Amino acid sequence: MVELSLEEFEVAVGDALDSIPGELARAMDNVVVLVEDEPGPEFPPDLLGLYEGTPLTERDSWWAAGALPDRITIFRRPTLAVCADRAEVVAEVRITVVHEVAHHFGLDDARLHELGWA
Repeated sequence: MVELSLEEFEVAVGDALDSIPGELARAMDNVVVLVEDEPGPEFPPDLLGLYEGTPLTERDSWWAAGALPDRITIFRRPTLAVCADRAEVVAEVRITVVHEVAHHFGLDDARLHELGWA
């Protein structure tokens, strides 16, 4: 397993977010990106990322009234476990971040698979 501190991993996540084209980044609305070491017990232990919320494509006037931010969580330990070196971690983090951000925009896993992001 690759060793990356929480701080180093958070930098990789930040860099992945910074790589998202500006037009898309500006369109993201009411979403927070978090890093956690492991997914909760209700999820598979090898889960790399998770989007929780209401995709932009499904939001309506009812949604805005007191809605909590959507959450994108990137899981550090499962990511480190599937990567051979630091460069692979950075690449996998970018793929995972883009994948979860795409869910925020309403793309499902089937479409992401077609696009090579699943």
